[in-house]
Amino acid sequence: MSTKGLYGNFGGRYVAEILRKPVIELEEAFERWKDDPGFRAEFDRYAAEFIGRPTPLMYAENLSRKIGGARIYVKMEGLAHTGAHKINNALGQALLARRMGKKRIIAETGAGQHGVATAAVCAKLGFDCTVYMGSVDIRRQRPNVFWMELFGATVVPVASGAQTLKDAVNEALRDWSENFADTHYLIGSALGPHPYPAMVKEYQSVIGRETAAQVRERGLDVEALVACVGGGSNSIGFFAPFIDAPSPRLVGVEAAGRGLDSGAHAARMSGPGGREGIIQGYKSLFLTDGNGQVLSTHSISAGLDYPGIGPELAHLGKAGRIEFASATDNEALDAVKAFARHEGLIFALESAHAGAEALKLAAKLPREKSIIVNMSGRGDKDLFISAGALAGPSWRDFLAREAEGESADE
Repeated sequence: MSTKGLYGNFGGRYVAEILRKPVIELEEAFERWKDDPGFRAEFDRYAAEFIGRPTPLMYAENLSRKIGGARIYVKMEGLAHTGAHKINNALGQALLARRMGKKRIIAETGAGQHGVATAAVCAKLGFDCTVYMGSVDIRRQRPNVFWMELFGATVVPVASGAQTLKDAVNEALRDWSENFADTHYLIGSALGPHPYPAMVKEYQSVIGRETAAQVRERGLDVEALVACVGGGSNSIGFFAPFIDAPSPRLVGVEAAGRGLDSGAHAARMSGPGGREGIIQGYKSLFLTDGNGQVLSTHSISAGLDYPGIGPELAHLGKAGRIEFASATDNEALDAVKAFARHEGLIFALESAHAGAEALKLAAKLPREKSIIVNMSGRGDKDLFISAGALAGPSWRDFLAREAEGESADE
């Protein structure tokens, strides 16, 4: 990476004049503290005691036997406190904000896992916390809204635009531009203006470092690492220690939604692909029309329902170091069922996209090879979506009865 956060043709820092000061202040603080032994020791202590690191690397023995190809291993980020990888970055940025003297933290969230992680860290470290979340995402991820509020965060519904992650980012940026003197904006994915992509990669790379150590301990012959890709926080952290090596293969899996030809998807690198653009402070590939207007996206997983991709991932994809694939909503649901029934794991819908691709890859490879899929989150948060899709009328009948019971009680 060169100065100003450029990754080949992507990245950079494209912000309004009012945000130049806080962004530069943040860059200086990040560079000052990222290699400081005291900061690292504090991060490691909280990571062990609060997050529960290291997370296990589990051999999916039953699925591997059923498929008959490569051995499938699962990096169990869903066992981290709050149920996903998001808390790694939330902790790192919050510790940095504390050293900068900030008193308030704001965040955006899509699937809600970043919001929950941020709210939990703020409760632990004593920050006032506000989370912006699209109204559509609030409806489909209501359990996570409850947890955020229980941790003491204020959840602000965003009713503009598509009412999803992109719009939540916009509102958080507006807040930060007005309150940066005492407020840190804790971006949850590897996107935004420099230094955010570098910061998120740094704090999420604990996933990849642990994985590398676990691979060495077991002597695995790893063919591929597979991770889902929305903005890119789990994938860039998972891939980080391996990027400059010729192997293993790095596979990012995007949301194909209802199909790449349907127009209802969120695939920037696979399928028709995205166009270069500068949006929300950084240059990358975005799903836009011929006039540069952001297109509507769709995914059954709120965390992948975003029109852009982190700049380093875009660069590595164009350079050929990362391979990109995609999984449809139905393929993700099939992967949820497969890992649940054969391994006793409940993948988050986001992570299930990676799981779907891992199952395909394993079938094509010999037994002596291994594939590692990053289970970036647990599927507890997706109960209403997954049950609605998989249980069908019985689930809807249950909800209807519960709603009638509430009305009677009132």
